[in-house]
Amino acid sequence: MYPNNHGAPIPEAQRKHSGLGIASFVISLIAGPGMFIVIAAGGLMAASAPGGELDEKSGAAIGIGLAIFGGMFVALIGAGLGIAGAVAKDRRRVFAVLGLIFNAMLLLKYRGLDGGRSGDEMMLS
Repeated sequence: MYPNNHGAPIPEAQRKHSGLGIASFVISLIAGPGMFIVIAAGGLMAASAPGGELDEKSGAAIGIGLAIFGGMFVALIGAGLGIAGAVAKDRRRVFAVLGLIFNAMLLLKYRGLDGGRSGDEMMLS
């Protein structure tokens, strides 16, 4: 229980959920399946391409890459909102913590989609 503006503690049942935490949780629920769909579409396009690989300079490959980076950016924003919601006073933290965990899992899971190459190696190829 945390004190309100008058110094009296606020009972747990009366505290509201953090709006930032709810936003973080909703973003994680949208970004996760969205990134999965984008990656699955890229895999299907690569499988149907001649030789089983997608040309890295094609418009489709660039679009898939931009969509993945966009999803990572959205998950990063969701993680930031989760942190902000988790430290908010006089608010419940359930959705903030869930949103932070789910967005962090997305960021950790999809961080290696560049093929394991560093930025310098990608510039040379």
